[in-house]
Amino acid sequence: DNGEQSAWFLFSSLGFYPLVMGSGEYAIGSPLFKKVTVRMDNGRKLVVKAPKNSDENIYVQGVKVNGKKWTSTALPHDVLAKGGTLEFAMGPKPSAWGTGKDAAPVS
Repeated sequence: DNGEQSAWFLFSSLGFYPLVMGSGEYAIGSPLFKKVTVRMDNGRKLVVKAPKNSDENIYVQGVKVNGKKWTSTALPHDVLAKGGTLEFAMGPKPSAWGTGKDAAPVS
C-alpha cells in the first residue's frame, strides 16, 4: 500500500471517506471524535462535530451541513472544500437516517 490505507483511516475517522475515486463524493460514516477542526490549504476550516459520540453512540442519527439538515449519505467535494461545519447526531441504535430513495452515494 502506498499510504492509501492510512489516508482512508484519517478520512474515515473524520466521518467521511472517498468511496469511488474520481466521483467527487465522500461517503458518510461514523466519526471517531467529538470535535475535529481541519485547517485547509485555502485558509478555510472544516469543523466536524459529533458531541454525543461515545462507545455506545456509534450510529449516525442525522447530519447537518452548516446548520442545514443533510439527508444524503454522500458529501460532494466542493461542499467540504468550502469549509464550514459538519455536525453528526449520534445514537446507540441504527436509525432511518440515510435510508431514503435518493440517499445512497454513487457506486
